Amino acid sequence: MQARGPRKVRPGSWLAWLTLALALAQGAAWASDRTIEEIKVEAEARAERGAYPLNGLYPNDVHEALSAIKTRNPDEWAAAFSALANRYMHKAQTAPNPSEADANFLRAWRLYYFAQWPAPTSPGKRTAYAKALDAFLMHARLLDPPLEVVRIPFEGSEIVGYLRIPKNVPGPVPVVLAIAGLDSGKETVAETYAAALAHGLAFFAVDSPGTGQAPVKASETADRIYSSVIDYLAERPEIDKTRILVHGLSFGAYWAAKLAHTEHERLRGVVAQSPAVHNYFQPEFFAATMNTHEYLFDRVPALLSAYDNVHSVDDLMNLYPKMSLQTQGLIGKPTAPLLVVGGVKDSQVPIADLDLLTHSGTSPREAWINPVGGHMGRESKGWTDPVIFQRVILPWLVRAATPAEH
Repeated sequence: MQARGPRKVRPGSWLAWLTLALALAQGAAWASDRTIEEIKVEAEARAERGAYPLNGLYPNDVHEALSAIKTRNPDEWAAAFSALANRYMHKAQTAPNPSEADANFLRAWRLYYFAQWPAPTSPGKRTAYAKALDAFLMHARLLDPPLEVVRIPFEGSEIVGYLRIPKNVPGPVPVVLAIAGLDSGKETVAETYAAALAHGLAFFAVDSPGTGQAPVKASETADRIYSSVIDYLAERPEIDKTRILVHGLSFGAYWAAKLAHTEHERLRGVVAQSPAVHNYFQPEFFAATMNTHEYLFDRVPALLSAYDNVHSVDDLMNLYPKMSLQTQGLIGKPTAPLLVVGGVKDSQVPIADLDLLTHSGTSPREAWINPVGGHMGRESKGWTDPVIFQRVILPWLVRAATPAEH
């Protein structure tokens, strides 16, 4: 008999918690992660069509690395992809010209980053992440206009971000605070946002709390790091402090949606792309989707690694209710101009959260919703990540940044 999906239950009820407990205890089919062989098949298929998280990787590189992997051991995964990345780092360092060197630095960075994907949760993956940063910064040294590595002091640590400012544009210029997701990283965001420079937009790419080089883990107060970034950007003479925008992707969209409320007086506009808002943080939704196959693998370990004082799913479920923007009393409050982006068939963030954010408040907001799209609004063909960025998000940001008299 075919296994049924989870019964719909009232958020926060005893039945919701029982649903989660049974899912974890029984290993229900709808809550199982992929085997290594299933991961290999799916990874190669995504590499062939350039789908996340393998966009930018060469299919033959992916096939070679996967051929060396026999188990789900994270260090075995890291070693296989890192070995291939090492080869391209050597080619880059011995290349006869900057163009060839840059191409190999990029290839190495993407392989190192996938070696640590979705999060550096083991010694081998942590080593791969460090090498990914090195490879990316080698690539960044060859960029024009330059990429500035910014270090903002923060609570005894520092916020690390990447700032690029367009050349030959009368300043001060608008800037987009671009917040990466759970498993993407500010490096990936910086590559995407290179396209914004030609439109006169600067960008500041930064990691989400609990990921990458972020100075704090995720918690209900971790958005304070972005308030510090806004403080910093407002003091840069090249930046127009009246035209600061935010774009958050996936996990980053949660922080963007929160900033749209808490920093609405300082922000010119906010794009929240598949934001968790309230329903996402309810236990029955997590139980039904914690290992959705829309996510390649290891979503739960990545989530656990991102949050403060969270070591188990039970810990995560105890924290999640506090993360809800509705529970925090923000939904319905004034916001900066807002664009909500996503897909109806998203199995990672419920469309109900996008509806809640779109239909609340007192001022108009815009939405771009793909009725057949999944997470981030993407499809396997047609509305891919680059297409959505180029045709939906970037034009909206340019319009939002344009002075009213124009």
